[in-house]
Amino acid sequence: MGQLFVPIVAQRDGHDYIEHALTRGAGAYLTSRDPGRGTAIVVPDTVEALRKLGRWARESLADQVQHRVVGITGSVGKTTTKDFAAAAIGSALKVAASSRSFNNDQGVPITLLNAPDDCEALVLEMGMRGHGEITRLTEVGLPHIGVVTAVAEAHSALLDNLDGIARAKGELVEALPSDGVAILNADDDRVLAMQARTSARVVTFGESPSAAVRITNVELDDRAHATVHLSTPWGDVSFQLPIAGRHSAHNAAAAIAIAGECGVDIQKAAGAIAGAPMSPNRMSVRTTSSGVTLIDDAYNANPKSMAAAFETLAVVPAKRRFAFLGVMAELKDPEIAHRAIAALARRHHIDLICVDTNLYGEESVSLQAALHRVSEFGEGDAVLVKGSRVAGLERLVQAFG
Repeated sequence: MGQLFVPIVAQRDGHDYIEHALTRGAGAYLTSRDPGRGTAIVVPDTVEALRKLGRWARESLADQVQHRVVGITGSVGKTTTKDFAAAAIGSALKVAASSRSFNNDQGVPITLLNAPDDCEALVLEMGMRGHGEITRLTEVGLPHIGVVTAVAEAHSALLDNLDGIARAKGELVEALPSDGVAILNADDDRVLAMQARTSARVVTFGESPSAAVRITNVELDDRAHATVHLSTPWGDVSFQLPIAGRHSAHNAAAAIAIAGECGVDIQKAAGAIAGAPMSPNRMSVRTTSSGVTLIDDAYNANPKSMAAAFETLAVVPAKRRFAFLGVMAELKDPEIAHRAIAALARRHHIDLICVDTNLYGEESVSLQAALHRVSEFGEGDAVLVKGSRVAGLERLVQAFG
């Protein structure tokens, strides 16, 4: 009730829903069309107007958030790192963070506008599909701390190659002020090279001996949940992660680095990460009513995240291992990438069920047919569900019950 409705023109024109928004209680709306009933604010471009509102909200919060404004980007792990960081900072400060994956021209301003007036820190996820997009987001969010998790093959159809992806991701550290902090993955050469692109102080994380926040050991339990041991400038710390996958140790290390730079006690931060609420459909492991060990990583997919999910599936105790896979979208060489993932599955002794795509070189089934196959699995089976957003495989996750 009383909220501002912002119509976005994309595949659908949000202006068509203004009347519905007013009926549901919207107090006012932006429009680039002739205004109708209710309180209308006429603007040339609704998305640009939303960005300006977001910048206004950020500047309004400047005094209380001070230098505790974090921007997070990367080809993989940015949402998990955001979730971990929000929990870690939230152990000591009132924090506002991006909801789910609100990481674009709409999501970042909405996060800022919805931040409580008394918040003391901001954690902003920043995504991109092309050059200049992260720069635009930094002009709204004005981060003081910038985190780059990894550079991997994601959106390569739009950015040509890994070097192009690195150039686009590095826009975040270029935007940091000279008294800011760039938190970089020491185990990723392209990320580490970004230290030459910023005047900010650099803090590194990873398994490299040179990392400031160093992963000294990772232990997995029978659900593939990692206990992470870190050596940091603020002391040593150990804690268990609330989601599966050894690869999530890097996301946790980045979050601890963020918390330390925000002045949060890292022991409290670690305890908060262990109980952090996580965004849905990301490396969640549960046992279904039929006894299946289900790994739900259905939110998105690229070759690096797919390989990490396979490694997790491979260590979960099971008699049989299966993966329902959807397409990996927006890759420059999709056939090569998908065939490589199919070969990796064979090396891990994982049987593939390819949903609505022949790119893996395996027989494909429709989503409806895949839903019917859910009843074939039971105790002793471990099943991964993973694909890009366009695959819509969360329906499969729900079907497992």
